[in-house]
Amino acid sequence: MKLGNITQKTIGQKLVEDGILTESQVEKAIERQKLYGGRLGANLISLGFLKSEDLDSFFKKYPAMPKNVDDTGLDLPFITDLVMKHVLFMGEFTLGDVSESTKLSVSIVDSAMQVLRREKFVEVKGAAEYARVSYKFGITSQGRNRGLELLDICQYIGPAPVTLEQYKEMIDHQTIKNIVVSEDSVKNAFKHLVISDSLLKRLGPAISSGKAIFIYGPPGNGKTTIAETIGKILPGTVFMPHAIIVGGQIIKVFDSVNHITAQFDRSIDNVDRRWICVKRPVIMTGGELTLRMLDLDFNPISKFYESSLQIKANNGLFLVDDFGRQQIGPHEILNRWIVPLERRTDFMTLHTGMKFDIPFDTLVIFATNIDPKRLVDEAFLRRIRYKVQIDHPTEKEYKQIFVKVCESNSIEFKTDVYDYLMTNYYKKLDIKLNACHPRDIIDHVIDDAHYYNHRPMLTNDIIDMAWANYFVEL
Repeated sequence: MKLGNITQKTIGQKLVEDGILTESQVEKAIERQKLYGGRLGANLISLGFLKSEDLDSFFKKYPAMPKNVDDTGLDLPFITDLVMKHVLFMGEFTLGDVSESTKLSVSIVDSAMQVLRREKFVEVKGAAEYARVSYKFGITSQGRNRGLELLDICQYIGPAPVTLEQYKEMIDHQTIKNIVVSEDSVKNAFKHLVISDSLLKRLGPAISSGKAIFIYGPPGNGKTTIAETIGKILPGTVFMPHAIIVGGQIIKVFDSVNHITAQFDRSIDNVDRRWICVKRPVIMTGGELTLRMLDLDFNPISKFYESSLQIKANNGLFLVDDFGRQQIGPHEILNRWIVPLERRTDFMTLHTGMKFDIPFDTLVIFATNIDPKRLVDEAFLRRIRYKVQIDHPTEKEYKQIFVKVCESNSIEFKTDVYDYLMTNYYKKLDIKLNACHPRDIIDHVIDDAHYYNHRPMLTNDIIDMAWANYFVEL
């Protein structure tokens, strides 16, 4: 069945595999899409093949708790070794303790414990009753030696990983390309900013598309703030694995610094605990970005990997701020991402030499105050669907920003002082208006008030002081 591009294949084939649609229905939807555009899902709904709630349900699937070792995708020896490392530091423990630390079911942990008991690595210390779940276990000296040997091989002691195939399947179900962002939600998210309706009308479709966005314009006019706000708009939650296993190597994915845990429907009691529910990721990087940060980071001491930034951003947003000011040239970054941006698939290499593909399902935003023509060529710009310029505010917008900043700091806005600022500085010195100026000028007013122990207020003298401190005479 020919379903067009990679994303269509994923959605179409899975809908067919799940028995929700027939191949014929998907093909008809693709033909309609060629004529009228839009997403495959929207065309399926328009043709009456699918209800919107059915599509929502399809993209909100959760990872089910594996019932046995085979369901985990892992082999029993691997699970046994992981359990061995966990119990090394536990003292006395029960099957429930190990289940909680490895995030595997008691029955799966029990299978591993039976192996460890046969090998005389653990022993029963006592029991409240005859059922094995009540047994209290302890590690033997032989088991301690085995645990230390395993730590020399790999020091990962965390929740059991998921397989690469399981990871790919979940990323497909949660894809950023199928988020629904309404006009009202965009307006509501940006209401704290002074932003034109025309700009909002451009940003809305760009966010909803899940395609890369290039935001450019003079410095100090809100590019970073707009990009960060887009991250807050992304709807829903996603499931992210604590770690994945590829070629026998552990890659840690969940990052407690960058990933925000979230609640999910607690009526669902059989969720695979190797996954954690988080808000759609928002990963931000700036001038510190290097090519190494876009590849797997192998720790030669712990002997497992930390995932790359774009893997951590899967199903969410990846903001490259101050693009063009990294230690590496912009062309190096862009050449690294040409294929991932176009095919939504990235390629990684393990230190063993094994190469593998992994989803690149992220809304990438490049934000820069450098002229785009100096940074990238036309071929790359074609691969970025949306280019959005953030320019200097108009006089009306600048005043609105100034008033908002005064209100947020409980400072009385005085029209005569504002007019003094505009006439004696901006117009007289021919200074361009920047959206960040009101905030920075008011910060100087507040700093002065704190030092001299009086209430912040707008006066001509305070404006003179703030201007002299803020701007550099050239």
